Amino acid sequence: MDSFLFALTSVSPIVAMVAIGYFLKRIGLLSPATGKAMNKLVFHVLIPAMMFVNIYNMEDVGELNFTYVLYGLGMTMLIFFVMLPLTGLLTKERNRRGVLSQGAFRSNYSLVGLPLVLSVCGESGIPAATLMLTFATPLYNILAVFVLSYFGGGKKRPSVGSILLGICKNPLIQAVAAGFLVMGIRTIFVWQDISFRLSDITPLFRVLNYLADAATPLALLSLGAQFEFSAISGLRREITAGVLLRNLIVPVLGMGVALLCFEFTAAQYAALVALFVTPVAVSSAPMAQEMGGDGDLAGQLVIWTTIFSALSLFLVIFFLRAIAVF
Repeated sequence: MDSFLFALTSVSPIVAMVAIGYFLKRIGLLSPATGKAMNKLVFHVLIPAMMFVNIYNMEDVGELNFTYVLYGLGMTMLIFFVMLPLTGLLTKERNRRGVLSQGAFRSNYSLVGLPLVLSVCGESGIPAATLMLTFATPLYNILAVFVLSYFGGGKKRPSVGSILLGICKNPLIQAVAAGFLVMGIRTIFVWQDISFRLSDITPLFRVLNYLADAATPLALLSLGAQFEFSAISGLRREITAGVLLRNLIVPVLGMGVALLCFEFTAAQYAALVALFVTPVAVSSAPMAQEMGGDGDLAGQLVIWTTIFSALSLFLVIFFLRAIAVF
């Protein structure tokens, strides 16, 4: 029961924020056009600020075991490569193929996964979760930029060079690179016994935190402002496929292989649950919309995988506790 309540309380604020955005649209305070404008702000400014701050705030994780991280990243890559041809069987619309692929491999790690690890393992699980986040975040974004570029709305397939250029120009990738650069400079300062930190520039760091804190709520409100129940009928096949992939197939594959083939600690298994069992990342919707993917499908997948994740998270956590992993 505790596991179910935790899963419910983890995802219900996300659903509530989307519902508020939809309600504000219905009473005329937000419009779909405003939602699209908000998406641009979220994608180009707010989420990059959030990712930069999250990376900057990470502590030294160099002494931790990397085996479970390599497994998580390897399985994510496997899901990515399997989805490339599979999406052609799931939908005939090219700009939906990238969205479906992204929905399968890209989890809501930071928003739902980190609180999940904290609840299951306490503070002792945070280092393991943070280490996974350090490597999963850039991988998610690189794969997402690639697949959304490759399956963009245009008829002509982009060249490898244009895809790589798109990856380099993506604001999320740039934010991750900037975060690791500043983290590296901080490490050098520690070695040289230099006390100065970026956070010492209080006005700048406060502004970055303001922007980071606004990313998730504004992204969810914009989803609600663009949400249309009428869109479900035209996307029913893709929504069903996306929910089954993200809430059933990926959790069974990711956690099943880990349990059968590896022996990880409770904290490391919790990090894998955050990677494979949480819903589609909120940031996937504005990214898809900005890169020529089907924005309606991306938003629908965020909403419906979030709703069904309450059940999938409950079942996985209940099972892991039953076999004494937690």
